[in-house]
Amino acid sequence: MIIIFVSSIPVIIVYIWFRFSKYNISLIRFLFVLLAGAAAFFPALIMQDLLNFSFATDSRLVLFYHVFIRIAFTEELSRMLMLFIFFYISARIANESSEQPSWHDVKKGYAAGLVAGLGFAILENAVYAASNTSILILRTVTAAPLHAACGSRVGAAAVMVRSNPIQSFFRLFTAVAIHGIYNFMTAIPGIPSIAAVLIAITALTSSIISIRGNWSSEDSPYQSP
Repeated sequence: MIIIFVSSIPVIIVYIWFRFSKYNISLIRFLFVLLAGAAAFFPALIMQDLLNFSFATDSRLVLFYHVFIRIAFTEELSRMLMLFIFFYISARIANESSEQPSWHDVKKGYAAGLVAGLGFAILENAVYAASNTSILILRTVTAAPLHAACGSRVGAAAVMVRSNPIQSFFRLFTAVAIHGIYNFMTAIPGIPSIAAVLIAITALTSSIISIRGNWSSEDSPYQSP
């Protein structure tokens, strides 16, 4: 329980931010998005297992494949697929068209993706901390922001995948690139860990700016009734 609670601290902070900001979100929707992000952990795990092979003797190529393709790509693709399913079902329930999402929907994708990224991080942190509890705090303040930042980008990608596949691909690509660079820096001996942390924090800051800078109390789809 302690592992889950500590891993959930970033989620609690984000929910408080949403509730006391101009783009409030209901607890039910927040929890469903969080669950979608956590559920993405399992298809990512399956894909990583399927891609667990070595095709080259060059250690640099093997490392690149491992951090960018087997880890970053599978996790971001899995998150994007789960969010696409979530948005599709939500649109059907609300009788909304999912063919031409509005700019409001794209902003909703950024915010929902951020939450989904934290949902993924909770489960991943719990798995890592189960075997080594000493890394729990470190992962909570490093890996969680990274997943939130990348999740916000794939959230927007999931909304746009049918109406604007080029922009959708670009957002997925940037999420994979940020995730892969973060993993690469943590895997290379001699590179200070603070460099990877700065990447995660910078990416998360840009995601927060994207959400806050384009939202107002008059047009927020998360506004509470």
